[in-house]
Amino acid sequence: MRKIGVEERRARLGLRHQLTRPAASVEAVAAEIVGLHSSDPTTVFISAWARVGDFVPADLEDALYERRSLVRMLGMRRTLFVVPRDLAAVMDEACTKALVPGERKRLVRMLEEQGIAPAGTGARWLDRVAAKTLEALVARGEATARELTKDVPELGAKLSFGEGKTWAGTMGVSTRVLFLLATQGRIVRARPLGGWTSGQYRWAPTETWLGGPLSPIDHEEACAGLLGRWLRTFGPATSTDIRWWTGWTAKLAATTLEAIGAEEVELDEGIGYVLPDDTKRVGKADRWVALLPGLDTTVMGWKERAWYLGDHASALFDRNGNAGPTVWANGHVVGGWAQTPGGKVVVELLESVDTTARKAIDAERDRVGDWLGEVRIKTRFPTPLERTLAQR
Repeated sequence: MRKIGVEERRARLGLRHQLTRPAASVEAVAAEIVGLHSSDPTTVFISAWARVGDFVPADLEDALYERRSLVRMLGMRRTLFVVPRDLAAVMDEACTKALVPGERKRLVRMLEEQGIAPAGTGARWLDRVAAKTLEALVARGEATARELTKDVPELGAKLSFGEGKTWAGTMGVSTRVLFLLATQGRIVRARPLGGWTSGQYRWAPTETWLGGPLSPIDHEEACAGLLGRWLRTFGPATSTDIRWWTGWTAKLAATTLEAIGAEEVELDEGIGYVLPDDTKRVGKADRWVALLPGLDTTVMGWKERAWYLGDHASALFDRNGNAGPTVWANGHVVGGWAQTPGGKVVVELLESVDTTARKAIDAERDRVGDWLGEVRIKTRFPTPLERTLAQR
C-alpha cells in the first residue's frame, strides 16, 4: 500500500489550497478549496486575501452581489459556505437537504413548547408563516428580517434558547423561519446591511437572485461529485475526516468512496483515501507562510489534525471546535495572530521556525495590517490565544 507521510501531506496542502502562489480570482479559490467558510463574515474576505493576488474586498463583493458567480449558502455540517454556483446545487443535494427534517422538527417543537403555536398545530402554523414570509419576500425582491416582520407580524414572536446556560437569550421567530427557508434552498443571503465585516444580511428568493432554482441533481451523483472535489484538494483523508467534513453516515461515506473508486493509502493515523488518479508522489512545495483567519477552510478541513496542527489545538481552537486565526509555515501551523482594538496585528509563535520563515511571517503580519487599515475585525468565536493577543 502506498505510504503518504506528513511531509508529503503538507506539500499537498500548500499546493492545493492556493497558498504557495497567488490565485487568479476569488472564484478560482472557492472552487479549488471547495468553498470558503462564511459563518464569520470576515473569514471569507481574509481567506481570499491570503490566496488571491492584489485582492480587495470589492472583488469578492462583485462576485457575490453583482455577477453572482458565487453564492453564500448552508452546506456541510450546518455551516455557511461561499461556493461557485455550479457547486451550490451539488452541495445542496449531497448535504444541505438532509438538514431540513431536523431543523423543521426542532422549530415546530420550540413553537409548541413556548406557546407560540398551540400543541399539535406547530407544523401548520410554521407552514402558513413560512408561505407568507416567502410571498412577502418575493413581493419586495430583497428584504431584511425586520422588513419582513412588518409584512408578517408572526415573525416578531420571541423564542427563548439556552435556558440555564451562560449563553441563554431570545431570538425572533424570523431568525428560525428564515434559516429554515434557506436550508430548504428557497431563499439565499444577499448583500449585508453594513460593510464586509457585517453578518446582518438581506434575503432574496433563490430563483430571483440566481435567475432560477438550484439545478436538480441525482443524490448519488451529487455525493460522488462533492467527495471527488474534496478529495482532489484535501486528500489523503481518513474515513473520520470524510464523515466529519460532510456530516454523512458511515454507510454513505463508504458507498460514495466506492462509487468514485477511491484508493486506500497508508497514513500515520491509519488508512486514508485518495482519488484513483492521485497516487503519484508529490514533491516538496516552495517555501511559504500564511496568516489565515479564524474558521479558514484549510484549518477546518480535517477532523484528525495532528499532522498539520501539532499539539496547538487548546490554544487555537475554542471549546466547540472553532478555529481562531492561525500562522502557517510550509504546511503546518506554527502560531496564532490577532488584531488589537487599536488595529495592530500581533503574532505569537508556538514553535520555533528558522530565520527565513520568521522574516516572512513578520512581512505577512505587516501586509495584513496594511490591508486591514482602519477596519477592525473581531472573530465570532474567540480562542484562548487570540484573547490574550488582542489585549496587547
